[in-house]
Amino acid sequence: MIGQLLGERYEVKQQLGKQPGRQTILARDLQTQKLVVIKLLFLGTNFEWQDLKLFEREAETLKALSHPAIPRYLDFLDLDLPNNKGFALVQTYIEGKSLEEHLKAGRTFSEAEVKQLAKSLLEILIYLHGHQPAIVHRDIKPSNILLTNRSGNSIGQVYLVDFGSVQNQAAKLGGTITVVGTYGYMPPEQFGGRTVPASDLYSLGATLIYLVTGKHPTELPQKDFRIQFQPAVNLDDALVDWLEWMTEPSLDKRLSSATEALKALEHPRKRNKTIIVVAKPPNSEVILHKNPEFIEIILPPKGLTFGSIGLAACLIPLILNFSSGITGETNVIYSIVMIGFVLGLTIKVIRDLFEKIILRIDLESIYFTNSFLGFKGNAYKKARRQAIRKLKLIIDGGNILSLEVYTFVHDVRVEPRLTISAGKYTYNLDINNQLSDAELNWLAQELIEWLELPPKSTIISVASHHYQRQRLLGLKRQSSKRG
Repeated sequence: MIGQLLGERYEVKQQLGKQPGRQTILARDLQTQKLVVIKLLFLGTNFEWQDLKLFEREAETLKALSHPAIPRYLDFLDLDLPNNKGFALVQTYIEGKSLEEHLKAGRTFSEAEVKQLAKSLLEILIYLHGHQPAIVHRDIKPSNILLTNRSGNSIGQVYLVDFGSVQNQAAKLGGTITVVGTYGYMPPEQFGGRTVPASDLYSLGATLIYLVTGKHPTELPQKDFRIQFQPAVNLDDALVDWLEWMTEPSLDKRLSSATEALKALEHPRKRNKTIIVVAKPPNSEVILHKNPEFIEIILPPKGLTFGSIGLAACLIPLILNFSSGITGETNVIYSIVMIGFVLGLTIKVIRDLFEKIILRIDLESIYFTNSFLGFKGNAYKKARRQAIRKLKLIIDGGNILSLEVYTFVHDVRVEPRLTISAGKYTYNLDINNQLSDAELNWLAQELIEWLELPPKSTIISVASHHYQRQRLLGLKRQSSKRG
């Protein structure tokens, strides 16, 4: 395309980047003689309508923005080239190298420079998030940050570019979910299509961690979805704490706004790092698998309950009667009934011994399934993940998660239960009434952490034997006094 004229105005000078169905080029505006950047989207085999939606959203967003550290919108073209049709977004050219280019060239950044960079980017985010509705970039990373005019101890002018993944808070309401961003810099909630201003803070924090460690976030170990960068750096404790705060996987624990993040950076303060940790109880047969994309709880089989033992005991006389029946002492109908009864009881006992119930929650849905002798059944009681509205834990005394965060209600005696409400369904994790208080406590904490449920969505009730006895004695005393 070098030398080609677009829109009878923009002469192509060089290609800056290329992806399937897309190109970014440097061109000269023949009217102003200034260099411009043109992003191209082609209607080829790789084209998807969602791409055009994001492309047009980027153009509309840039039109609405006016900030010295953000490229300025110049033009939008419909392209009708001999070999290609598509669209072109023209924006101002910023002559500078990306943070990624600097890092690959071996440039290192001092702690003071990292703070300067963080402040500059936070000021840009304060501007973006301050719009009504808030504008969330969704793809902050080293390649989308440009630096120019570095001099002395100054990091230079900082620019935030590439608004191709941008979303405003109004656009996310309704419609289809589109997961965009770059792996390693995306916060956990973004994998589920959910983004808020604090999502940009996570991406900025991950970018700065790359800066101070020289390693991509995916190359660093993780624990409980937290990036373990601390052993790889020699930074002031306050900056380490701030970076941890920025990259908290849970929205409830992360800095909530760019303004708050800037204040915390400029005036370090000690934050409450209290984390409720409930370990898996010893000897528990419950199996839990989790990662940023799903959590799966596998409940053990019922086992030999009194009911199944009783049913199994019934099989012996039935088999004996049936055996005598096939000698001619019983009729055909009795034989068929006995066969059905024996088979039903046998299946019941086998299922009690070997069937496992599985609750699975992923980025899209929540549902039950079962596993029987290594074979998984179909999903049932399936609802949207976004429909999850409440987690309820009812326990019979014992250690509680937190007296400060959750609401406790003394009530009448009930069986231990852990339930999740989603849409029209309620998911009971103590289906067989076989889980201990400790197991319920553990599973509730794991679900609260993974789902990032706010306190108002969590209800914990305590049914106490002692309280129940005192309540009944009190009622008896009142009754005797009336008599």
